[in-house]
Amino acid sequence: MSRILLLSNGHGEDLSGSLLAKYFAKQGDLVNALPIVGDGENYKKANIRIIGKTKKFRTGGLGYNSFKGRIAEIFGGQIIYFLKKLYLSYKVRNNYDFYIVVGDIVPVFFSWFAKKDFFTYLVAYSSHYEGKLKLPWPCKFFLLSKYSKKIYARDLLTANDLTQQFGKKVLFLGNPFMDKFSVFSNKSNISPSIIGLFPGSRCPELVENLKTILEVLETMSDLKYFENISFKFAIVKALSIEEITYILNQRKWIFIEKKENTNSLVYKFGFITLYFNWNLFEEILFNSKFVISMAGTASEQAIGLAKPVIQIEGKGPQFTKSFAEAQRRLLGRYVFCSTNYINKEDQINQTINLILQVIYRIKLDKNFLSSCLHNANQRIGEFNSCIDIINDIKRS
Repeated sequence: MSRILLLSNGHGEDLSGSLLAKYFAKQGDLVNALPIVGDGENYKKANIRIIGKTKKFRTGGLGYNSFKGRIAEIFGGQIIYFLKKLYLSYKVRNNYDFYIVVGDIVPVFFSWFAKKDFFTYLVAYSSHYEGKLKLPWPCKFFLLSKYSKKIYARDLLTANDLTQQFGKKVLFLGNPFMDKFSVFSNKSNISPSIIGLFPGSRCPELVENLKTILEVLETMSDLKYFENISFKFAIVKALSIEEITYILNQRKWIFIEKKENTNSLVYKFGFITLYFNWNLFEEILFNSKFVISMAGTASEQAIGLAKPVIQIEGKGPQFTKSFAEAQRRLLGRYVFCSTNYINKEDQINQTINLILQVIYRIKLDKNFLSSCLHNANQRIGEFNSCIDIINDIKRS
């Protein structure tokens, strides 16, 4: 039995970390988690013990945020919190056989600072951004230290690039965040009548993103084509039914019903029928024809499921214009986005045109979805990566 500490830096990273932790625990290993930002909700859901106190920051933590977001992090006390977490990772080092890092330079640095053997799933970096990966200094130094045992990249291009840069084998074994969909793998993963809507997971940005998506739906609500399509919002628990109801009443949506058995609300606006669903994230994503997204992990998972993504650039602090542009480089040409707009109205209209184009291509272009699948395998990989990564770690 191994004693393992998982360190992760962000909501999406916590998801992958929790999935790896669950598989280790199933094999009889003792696994704890140290989420560096956020409340570690994914670890709690997986019944993985969290060491130390957790705190949710407004911007989602250290990461790819706007300048305003970074200032908010500093004044929100995140630097002090960061130093406390760093000390904790050092203090508990003798309680574990090795660390597993999920994310970026931050948990890599924590593990190196603790002088602990560590395995790294480097999910935050990709060579797809610029063709050749330029890791932030001094990440390369940490990853080539004697404490760094194995490195797992998030895609094949990055694995090959880092192998060449490091002179040390870097592996691509898929992405753990896709393993949540393995339970659906025997079912058809496309419904012609569902379009998934993913506004993100962090308030208050989540509310603004939701309103932007609502504006798109309202603007195209007079198109009769959408009469037989279900638009489904995947909502996190941070946004309550009461808040949703207030927003929709303000915008003149018509209440249809509240489905107690599925914990969902149904509203209508013109020809648009809209569902708000809590705790059905994976089901909605898996069953959608394509998705409209202002989120990070949801877009990655959609591409991994070979589903086209319609992006809408937001104000941030996370899903900014620059974040969205970087995401398109990361995930490839099946992420569609209106970028050259004059104003908000023009952005909305261009987004609607993209939605109609994607619907047209799915229906009439026989090669479109097969090309999406090829892109999925190149950019994200297949299911069951947790088992592959864990088996490789245990062989090391």
